[in-house]
Amino acid sequence: MKVLITGVTGFAGSYLGEYLLARGDVEVYGSCRWRSRLDNLNDLRSQGKLNVLVEEKITGPGELDRLAKAGQVNLLQCELADSYSVRKLISSVQPERIFHLAAQSFVLSSWNAPVETFQTNVIGQINLFEAVREAGLDPMIHIAGSSEEYGLVHPDEVPMKETNALRPLSPYAVSKVAQELLAWQYFKSYGLKTVVTRGFNHTGPRRGQVFSTSSFAKQIAEIEKGKREPVVHVGDISSKRDWTDVRDMVRAYWLALDKGQPGQVYNVGSGTTRTIQEMLDILLSLSTVKVTVVQDPGRLRPSDVKILWADTTKFCNQTGWVPQIPFEQTMKDLLNYWRDRV
Repeated sequence: MKVLITGVTGFAGSYLGEYLLARGDVEVYGSCRWRSRLDNLNDLRSQGKLNVLVEEKITGPGELDRLAKAGQVNLLQCELADSYSVRKLISSVQPERIFHLAAQSFVLSSWNAPVETFQTNVIGQINLFEAVREAGLDPMIHIAGSSEEYGLVHPDEVPMKETNALRPLSPYAVSKVAQELLAWQYFKSYGLKTVVTRGFNHTGPRRGQVFSTSSFAKQIAEIEKGKREPVVHVGDISSKRDWTDVRDMVRAYWLALDKGQPGQVYNVGSGTTRTIQEMLDILLSLSTVKVTVVQDPGRLRPSDVKILWADTTKFCNQTGWVPQIPFEQTMKDLLNYWRDRV
């Protein structure tokens, strides 16, 4: 089975690539932009499991078959905003399953760059769908939605079910709602076998430092090494989030296509909510340093989602998935990741 991961160089994409290779029953292809950093794929590279083809001129499936290597992630270049680039990618790979993870995924950046956010997230997905249609393919397509789509949630609406109203509070969240609606529309209009996961917060090693879990872990690691004053800068730490380890999340992505139903939307999360303060306290308990916590106005959002808490009954009943990695272990792994890098 040929499987394509868009955004394979990203946080979740890199772990999904590793998970698929470990399965041993699929040919793995991944796409990246020409300017994408490959740091998240360093483990694959060091193991000889990364076949970088971004400089190759792929003219069709036959040429790609000659260059692709079994047991490796075959990395191809693609600009999702460029419809020609996407058509060439899809016609060359001819995937049987597509995991569409490529996105502008940082909520705070979406206020500063709303056009880029929509160009990447919404137009990129339309280009992907149209390329699949033009190639005459019939793959299963996973769309990585977001719990941010729920937005403004009332106290009597938690834990959040798939039937909750969507009241997005950021340009990023609106773009994810648009992606989800496009998945539904192409399923109904053209029969594309789309499955959407509304993934709640996921974290772990390799998480970008712009996200709270990694930002705090990196700051603590720098304090331990004497590279900064013993002060951790935070935004609003009263908000509640539902965190899952990324390594559990990518298993859920596979099961979404393996056992999920086309045209459906599924919540994926831990089913537990905790404040950002509680998450920070866990990280601080793993360190011997004494710190002061200071709120930085620059880290506050124009409007923030106060609580994210998943009801995952639908997905777990459909697929049998349950998270396996305790949150405390995730935080320990994340802190050690930054200790190795600062």
